[in-house]
Amino acid sequence: MTIALLDRPDPSTTRVPLEPLPLPRRIDALPEYTSYADNGCNLYPSCLTCPLPKCRYDDPGGASAMLRTGRDASIARLADQAGTTVDTLARQFGVSRRTIFRVLHNRQQRCARARNSG
Repeated sequence: MTIALLDRPDPSTTRVPLEPLPLPRRIDALPEYTSYADNGCNLYPSCLTCPLPKCRYDDPGGASAMLRTGRDASIARLADQAGTTVDTLARQFGVSRRTIFRVLHNRQQRCARARNSG
């Protein structure tokens, strides 16, 4: 049985010197020895001294969602402990009555889910 060789070039005559392949450039690579300015945001002048537990740009909803969370907790606490009326809460926090009802309703739903799940 004979094997027919196809038109293959002679390896001894077609050697090409091997050169190292160029490394691909990383798009996300930061240049070394670069001075990065810590400009902060409109809430705090410096990121490194910011007291927020999470960056406003990392949190879904941004700074307004983080501030709303604290406001909503205060509304719920005053409604429970002091028995403050909806109208008083709305005036005190500078929001509409509808917002107060929404905050209290959402808190009630979270408490019901917590009771049902555990």
